[in-house]
Amino acid sequence: MSLQRQGRVTEAEKIYARILKTLPAQFETLQLLAEIKMQRAKPGEALRLMTAAVAARPDSVDAHVHLGHVLRALKREADALASYERALAIDPDNVEALGNRGDILLTKQRPAEALACFEQILHILPSHHPAQANRGVAFGMLGRYEQALADFVAASAVAPDPMTFFNQGRTLAALGRHVEAVATFDQTLAIAADHVGAWNGRGLSLNALNRHADAIASFDRALAIDPDSADIHFNKALALLAIGDYLKGFSEYEWRWDLPGFERLRRNFNRPLWRGEYPLQHRTILLHAEQGLGDTIQFIRYAVALADSGVKVILEVHQELKPLVSRLEGFHSVIGLGEARPAYDVHCPLGTLPMVFKTEPETVPAEIPYLSASTDRINRWRPLLEARPGRRIALVWAGNIAHPNDRNRSIPLATLRWLWSAEASFISLQRDLRAGDAEILAGSPVLHLGDDLADFDDTAALLALCDLVISVDTAVAHVAAAMGRPVWILLPHFPDWRWTAATASTPWYPAARLFRQPQPGDWDSVVVRVMGDLIARTSGSPSMGME
Repeated sequence: MSLQRQGRVTEAEKIYARILKTLPAQFETLQLLAEIKMQRAKPGEALRLMTAAVAARPDSVDAHVHLGHVLRALKREADALASYERALAIDPDNVEALGNRGDILLTKQRPAEALACFEQILHILPSHHPAQANRGVAFGMLGRYEQALADFVAASAVAPDPMTFFNQGRTLAALGRHVEAVATFDQTLAIAADHVGAWNGRGLSLNALNRHADAIASFDRALAIDPDSADIHFNKALALLAIGDYLKGFSEYEWRWDLPGFERLRRNFNRPLWRGEYPLQHRTILLHAEQGLGDTIQFIRYAVALADSGVKVILEVHQELKPLVSRLEGFHSVIGLGEARPAYDVHCPLGTLPMVFKTEPETVPAEIPYLSASTDRINRWRPLLEARPGRRIALVWAGNIAHPNDRNRSIPLATLRWLWSAEASFISLQRDLRAGDAEILAGSPVLHLGDDLADFDDTAALLALCDLVISVDTAVAHVAAAMGRPVWILLPHFPDWRWTAATASTPWYPAARLFRQPQPGDWDSVVVRVMGDLIARTSGSPSMGME
């Protein structure tokens, strides 16, 4: 032991080996020799020794903890977790076992259980800053960002290390506090200049501040360190697309296929992926939806162009869009996701077609309308809507609650109540109501039809019967714009790339009018602008146009 403490581990190792020849189950020797094997990066030999140590003294908390460390070194996380849990069964307050168990639970995406471990440590040792930092990680994974931030700030005050600053920056970004997030990522990089996560997080926050050129520079720094990161390439793509650099942006956008959620989609095809490498003469192509409804509606224009060029196209879309899209002419067939696919030679996701067509802002196919409403559905809804006095205005104030940016792009219904003073009839096409929406609608002049919509054919019919559509960034906004209906789209300060960085229009839907937040979270001023324009158009002007 004296030799081991002096760093003379080779001599110590020889003595331990001699002891074990005589006393093969000598607990302390087994454990001490295992430590040397770990120092020498020989976890396999350490495992043999620690397994023997646990067998020699099964009631030893220390032995189970050290066995857990060896198993973690061998990447046997499940076995390591079991070893730490055996230690805690003997001593429930063992801080080392609690900390390691919590770490593994975090990696296994079990933050609630991990949180309990770190809180127990802090109950025993209130100033244990590693547990406080890890509790912050657990809070963050649970979406409890304010509590996470408090933990990271407290932990970094005691031990200002890159990981704590990095996690603090990510939490600030999750709270929408991007200016502070950039500063905190800079603190991380001051300590560790090659911290790829900090460069990437910095880029994301700069992007959210509409500082796209600076964001691209940060992503490039990250890619210099990790050139094969699909996540960073994809983030860079969104920044390039936001500033209208479509040639580079859509090329980088292809990295999405290496992101975790897309790998599953790529395995779902038994024919080659086509990215425009060769002409499609005498071939049948399957063009398929890959992301949300809005993306499908936006990019379907390329499917029309490809079919018009003589290519045999099978189009696969979301089931709820199939009736609406089936009226498009020129396709060999239109199928819904999950239905049997006809034979095809190659496939291509709709989101890849802008790259195939070498799209630039001035060459975006914008022959609108390319979607239309069903005459039968229009006739079904006409009596109800024509009974409403004055001009009819459709409203949609919230998108998919599961969307990662929902809290920024959806508007509380109460904020729109100012609009109702305009001389018009308001029609709600909102499908999913949020808490309190039903009560507000019940006391309003708004006719709520969202609950009565069977599919997007119903939505399209109602859009055709309305004089104007006011919507946040949702699939309804895309349908209205693709139909050529007058549509005002209300956007957060940092909108999705397709709405461009700062202008009042987008090349994807030239007739749509964009109302942007001047500052993050400022929906009030957006609604005031909309109200002013709406009152001006409903109090005498015969047109609801976009002039």
